[in-house]
Amino acid sequence: MLVTFTTKAYADITMFGDIALSLLKMMGHSGTVPSAILAVDVPEAITLLKGGLEAKAEQMSSQDINDGEAKVSMHNRALPLLTLLAAAAKEQADVMWK
Repeated sequence: MLVTFTTKAYADITMFGDIALSLLKMMGHSGTVPSAILAVDVPEAITLLKGGLEAKAEQMSSQDINDGEAKVSMHNRALPLLTLLAAAAKEQADVMWK
């Protein structure tokens, strides 16, 4: 499954479903697809997502040392979505995904 995030303030972002659902849950959303975040709630979603990413990074750093395998971090996967959310917050635009 693919999930596409859209807003009037930025280009569409498409992610693999499992990653998108994880990021949505970090933002405090249920993970329902399709759905949306109202413009007024976007700044809080950004704060929650950044906090969730920091917690995930701390958890994964010790596991990565033991694996010895290079992996794409959740933070790197979230960068396009964080950019979209920041643009939506600046323009006071809703964010939708399907």
